[in-house]
Amino acid sequence: MRSRVRSDAPCLYDAVMTMHYLMTRRLACLLGPVLLSGPVLAQIAPPAVPDSEPAAAATMPASTPDPVPATVVVEGRRPGPGVWKVSRGGHVMWVFGTYSPLPRKLEWDAARIERLVARSQEVLRPPVAKAHIGFFDGLTALPDLIGIKKNPDGAVLRDVLPPDVHAHWTALKAKYIGADEGIEHYRPVFAAEELLLAGMKRNGLSFGGDVLGKIEDAARKNKVTLSDSGYDVKLDDPRRMVRDFKKSQVDDVACLASTLDTLDVDLETMRVRANAWANGNIAEIRGVDYGGRQDSCLDAVLDSSFVKDVAGIRQMRERLRASWLKAAEKSLATNASTFAVLEMRDVVDAKGYLAALKAKGYAVESPH
Repeated sequence: MRSRVRSDAPCLYDAVMTMHYLMTRRLACLLGPVLLSGPVLAQIAPPAVPDSEPAAAATMPASTPDPVPATVVVEGRRPGPGVWKVSRGGHVMWVFGTYSPLPRKLEWDAARIERLVARSQEVLRPPVAKAHIGFFDGLTALPDLIGIKKNPDGAVLRDVLPPDVHAHWTALKAKYIGADEGIEHYRPVFAAEELLLAGMKRNGLSFGGDVLGKIEDAARKNKVTLSDSGYDVKLDDPRRMVRDFKKSQVDDVACLASTLDTLDVDLETMRVRANAWANGNIAEIRGVDYGGRQDSCLDAVLDSSFVKDVAGIRQMRERLRASWLKAAEKSLATNASTFAVLEMRDVVDAKGYLAALKAKGYAVESPH
């Protein structure tokens, strides 16, 4: 059984648990990532969570009026961004940057991208870590997933948060989530994600809209080779990893505190990014910061004791970068035309993947 992890999918508490979530905003799925299997594609709407692990309600009490977003998210059919061109010696790679969340009512016009895909010999998927787990190992680990989001020893957030952080949590929970006692048992990293999800929903943002899926469909339709660009991680004992995590303490208070301190600003920034992506505004795409609170949440997990023996997880950032660059250079040397998909932050960052190719002597041109 193989687990493919993508950046912006929601948690699936069944055999569809994945690992690339560790790289992005959806750290609520974090534990599944390291555990089980099945593809979780970027930009799929959150599925239901089993009754054994109730999700926080993402709706406000009926008596509370909706806040008015500072930036109205765009709607309808939009072109999305252009593509970056990487070239050397007559060989070209077209690089498309994805972003999530996107406006809930956005319909992406993929016509331009589908034409480029059709003219290419290969499509490189975004780099992901793939966890290899035996089918029966995956099945036997499933029962251990129950309660995985909860604090050890029955603790609630009041017990693990400093008083000022808990007071801030209580206020923002009332604003965005409403009454939900179950979430009080969550670890801070998972409570942070539930709060962020509720805030995004109330601000017209969604993980819906399968951008990568449309690109892959175009490749299949035109018989273009689809290639992975990540690496494999072997998990010898997924049940032990689940049990170790459930018993371990994770230094994730900073994750929740960061989420609380910057939530309203982050939501506004997400709307700006989402609008810029939908409208293909390259100048604005370059002008926004793609880092933020997810970094402190990711660090909380990567520094935890339960992943100390799994180098493929601890070294994820470095290994994904190295793996993609190797695949990209191979494709550029082999194909007249390659189409590659990356997260936008890896495209525009001054120390990102395309910057690394430029440093190796490739010509890199930005869309206008």
